[in-house]
Amino acid sequence: MRTGRYVAFASVLVALVAAAPAAAAAAPHVAGAQVALRAHGVYSGPIDGIAGPQTKRAVRLFQRRHGLRVDGVVGRRTRAELGRLGRPLFGRRVIRRGMVGWDISVLQFLLSRNGVRVRGIDGIYGRATQGAVRRFQGRSGLASDGLVGPATARALTGKAVPRRVVRPSHARGASRAQVRWMLGYWARYYGVSPRLLRAVAWMESGFRWNAASSTGAWGAMQVMPDTWEFVEDVLVGRDFRRNARGGVRVGILYLRHLVRRFDGSRRLALGAYYQGPASVRRHGLFRETRVYVRTVLALERRF
Repeated sequence: MRTGRYVAFASVLVALVAAAPAAAAAAPHVAGAQVALRAHGVYSGPIDGIAGPQTKRAVRLFQRRHGLRVDGVVGRRTRAELGRLGRPLFGRRVIRRGMVGWDISVLQFLLSRNGVRVRGIDGIYGRATQGAVRRFQGRSGLASDGLVGPATARALTGKAVPRRVVRPSHARGASRAQVRWMLGYWARYYGVSPRLLRAVAWMESGFRWNAASSTGAWGAMQVMPDTWEFVEDVLVGRDFRRNARGGVRVGILYLRHLVRRFDGSRRLALGAYYQGPASVRRHGLFRETRVYVRTVLALERRF
């Protein structure tokens, strides 16, 4: 991935609606944005987790009022300007009573979505929210302590890591065979062609889990630092470890996003992965990019 060669990453960020697969799909981190925007008086709609027109207008209005880049994206700078309700993202700390933040809003939204009544979604962990957490923990077979740590977060999101996931990469790294296996596993998990993903990873790194470029791209999928941040903050609202599995998952999620952004065109999505989506929109595929795309599609038949 060589987006940094052609265009600053800030120019490739997309509207908030891109954080969800479809416009009508509810996303917990969107609910976090809605709560914060409401507190600043720019959003008066429901806290429904849907990045619809009213939410996007509110984001842009807030950015305009605060002298930020008006791109419709609730990235780090926008969240910092939102204050206490703009951070931290869900899952970055153990949540306990008395806390205020973006993650509390997401917690309250998740509780409601899991059928546990909460008295409003406001980003404040008070007595009512603590009671709702304890009820959820009790019915989920967890310790009813009102603390929202990793186990409770996984139960709320339903995103526990599958037991079959290879785990050799935290300190020891991963072999090329293991990286290839991960690519197939997570490609199927996220609904992307395993053959295509393996072709991209082979082209980018030769299945080397810790490959690093002079421009800062890293991992089997050669993800740039700003792209990694974009996937975490905008697409999924959670962090990924800097290891073999994390690099694979971030790369897959970003490529899947590009395929959707370019209306299912794998050719344009691959071009955007190499050249940058804003550059592809503005200039089309450069000659070097066309060679890259042809090579990846040829490799796909081998995998």
